[in-house]
Amino acid sequence: MKKQKVFLAILFALTVCLAPAPHSLAAEKIVIKLAHVDPIDICISKKGAATRAFKEIVEAESVGAIQVDLFPAGQLGGERELIEATKLGTIQMSMVSGAIAGYFKPAMVLDIPYLFPSAAVAWKVLDGDFGRELANDILRAMGTRVLAYGETGFRNFTNSKRVVKSPDDLKGLKIRVMETPLYVTMVKSLKADPTPIAWPETYTALQQKVVDGQENPVSVILQAKFAEVQKYLTLDGHTYGADFLIINEKVFQGLSKEHQQILKRAAIVAGACGRGIQQLNSAVGISELKKQGMEVYSPTAAERKAFMQATQGPVIDWMKTQVDQAWIRKVQAAVTKAEAELTK
Repeated sequence: MKKQKVFLAILFALTVCLAPAPHSLAAEKIVIKLAHVDPIDICISKKGAATRAFKEIVEAESVGAIQVDLFPAGQLGGERELIEATKLGTIQMSMVSGAIAGYFKPAMVLDIPYLFPSAAVAWKVLDGDFGRELANDILRAMGTRVLAYGETGFRNFTNSKRVVKSPDDLKGLKIRVMETPLYVTMVKSLKADPTPIAWPETYTALQQKVVDGQENPVSVILQAKFAEVQKYLTLDGHTYGADFLIINEKVFQGLSKEHQQILKRAAIVAGACGRGIQQLNSAVGISELKKQGMEVYSPTAAERKAFMQATQGPVIDWMKTQVDQAWIRKVQAAVTKAEAELTK
C-alpha cells in the first residue's frame, strides 16, 4: 500500500511537470501599439485608412494571435515623439511623414521641389530600388524597419491676393511655411516672403492677414477650411510627401517568421490604402474647394518648369550641406528611370 502511494505521488508529479505550461505554445496574444497624428476617420485620413487596413489584415491573418491597438490623432504625441517612442520600443509601430528627416537626413531628398511629376512616378521610385535602399539605411541608422510607404500628397500654394501662374506672381507675398530651412529656402527662391508659423496658428494668421498664403496638400486645405480665408489655389505640386510605416526592429525580430510575413503583406496593402484615400480626397477636394468659392489654377508644363528652375537649384545647394550628394543623384536617377518605364 505504501509503495502504491509513493508510485501515485511520483506519477502525479511527473504529470504536473510534463503538462504544457498555460502560457507556453498557447502563447500570450502579441499586442502592437500603432500610433499616428492624423484623424481616425478612414474616409478623410490617409494614415487613418492605412493603419485601419493594417490592423484588420494582421488580426485576421494571424487568427487573433496579434492584436493591433490604434492610437490616432496624436494621442501619444506629435511625430517626433512617435518616432522616439518607436525607436525606444515604448510603442511598437508608428506611421509618420516629414519628421523622419530629423532622424535620418537623406530622407529629405524626397522634398526636392518639383522632383516627382506625378504620384505614379513617386510610387514607382519608393516601391523600387531607391525606396528599398532608403529603408535599409533607415533601419541601420535608427533601428526601425520601414514596412511600407504611404502618401501625404503633393503640396500646393494658396493665397488671398491673386492668381499665381508663375514664380513672378508669388513675388512679395507672405507665405506661411513649416519651420524648416528647406521650405524657407524654396519660398525665398520664388521671391516670396517665407513666414514660419506653427500649424495650430495658421488659420488665424491667414484670417487676420498676418500672412497672404500657405502651402499644403488639397486634402489638408479642405479639412482646415482654408477656403474661408483663401481665394486662390495653384495646383503646382511643389513637393511630394511620403508616409513611413515603421516598426521597432527588435520587436520585429522577436516575431515568428510567419508573423513577420503577415506584417509585411499587411503593410503593403496599408500603404496602398493610404495612397488611394489621399488621391481620392485630392480629386474630390478640388471640386469641393471650387464649390466653396476658391479659384483653382493648374499650371501648364512650361509654367511648372519655370517653378522648378527657380527652386531646385537653391534647395539642392542647401541640401548638399546636409546630406551626401550621392543621395540626391540617386533619387534624381530613380525618377528619370521611373518616368521612362511609365511612358513605354
